[in-house]
Amino acid sequence: MFSNIVAHPKTSIAGVLIGTVTVAGVLSQQGITLGKAGTGTVVALIGALATALLGLSSKDPGASSGPGSGTAKLGCWALISLLVAGTLPMMGCNGQKVAQDIVNWTPALQGAVATVDSSAALLDPQAGPIFMAATAGFDAASNALVVQAKAYLANPGASVLAQLQTAVVTFQQQVNASLLQAAHIANPASQQHALTSINAVATVVNAILALVESISSKAAVAQMAAQAPIKLASVQRLIDQEQARRAFALHYVTSRFVASQMVARGDAELQRAGF
Repeated sequence: MFSNIVAHPKTSIAGVLIGTVTVAGVLSQQGITLGKAGTGTVVALIGALATALLGLSSKDPGASSGPGSGTAKLGCWALISLLVAGTLPMMGCNGQKVAQDIVNWTPALQGAVATVDSSAALLDPQAGPIFMAATAGFDAASNALVVQAKAYLANPGASVLAQLQTAVVTFQQQVNASLLQAAHIANPASQQHALTSINAVATVVNAILALVESISSKAAVAQMAAQAPIKLASVQRLIDQEQARRAFALHYVTSRFVASQMVARGDAELQRAGF
């Protein structure tokens, strides 16, 4: 065993890193965080660092890069590890963990809504009224969602969850409607500015919706989806995926690649659930 370690140090290091990512995934699934690291957890940070190191070691400039080479195989293991790491922040979530994550998103939500409130003054005279009408309900909806998120964290009961479900679907529908309205702004620069500010809110609201959906019963999810006539598919062309990736990477203290996997998975899950 030791001779193999000495003879193949690169593969051995990769094995240790893959094992680290796997263990981090199991710990995360069991709700073990080992403390906070920024807005994420120590476990998520360890998994992300191991993944990054594995990615750095996955290509040896002096080795063959053919389909059957060790470099190619190691690259495959790196990709697998990245996909595993992408599940760390959101896999195996229990109600308490999800409730805390929802509350952790609320400062970003309030900041995004505050940006929306100040954006109308930066648009051209024709776009300003359209934008203000499209986002008129954001403050009230944001406040209601924050209140319900904190209430559920303090008292994770069925009745409080039902109120949280209503609050997040209501806000998500307002955001979807505002994206469609902002798309009618004629001035290209104003339209882009409007969509960017609304997208910041959309990213957080959709993240919270996905978290709420993950702890809701199938019947409750079906009822939530029935109350959401404006589907994600209808606003997909207006969603800024790169903006969402940056927000997820910052929130979960992870790489842009992992954040991309999380955003894609969350979006697919919401659409599969009928949103």
